[in-house]
Amino acid sequence: MILSLHRVLPAALLALASATAGAQGVIYKCTPPGGSVEYTDIKRGNYCQAMDLPGTVIAAPPRRTGPARAPAASAAGQPPALAAPGAFPRVDNAEQRARDLDRRAILEDELASEQQKLAALRAEYNNGAPERRGDERNYAKYQERTAALRDSVNRAEKNIDALKREIATIR
Repeated sequence: MILSLHRVLPAALLALASATAGAQGVIYKCTPPGGSVEYTDIKRGNYCQAMDLPGTVIAAPPRRTGPARAPAASAAGQPPALAAPGAFPRVDNAEQRARDLDRRAILEDELASEQQKLAALRAEYNNGAPERRGDERNYAKYQERTAALRDSVNRAEKNIDALKREIATIR
């Protein structure tokens, strides 16, 4: 049995709205002159009517219309320091240095393994002329493998460059 969307959608929305009515604002059913039906929490003109949903409806929070305000500059003309929340965890310098050293060691290990991988890929790629395998009697298969090897070499080179940049940013 096929149910039409215009019969199922309102029932589903009513069930959803009634299940979450305590956390939602007012729901409007809008029927513009085009005939389409839209359910929204924003009243968009005279063609929208508030739906009478069971349960208590809590008004939605006010919508922000403009960008967030930036903190005002201090009297000395310096930008104000952003205050951290009271429960924001602080890390002392020694702990941060230890974390940075751990991070550097991990990245250097990754760099070393990526360099080994690149060396193996370059050896197999053999400057664009890898040795043909027995299962590559078709030249197109050989070309596909050569292209895949070239892509793998390029990707490994990019990974090495990214790891070097990341290591360079560590204090």
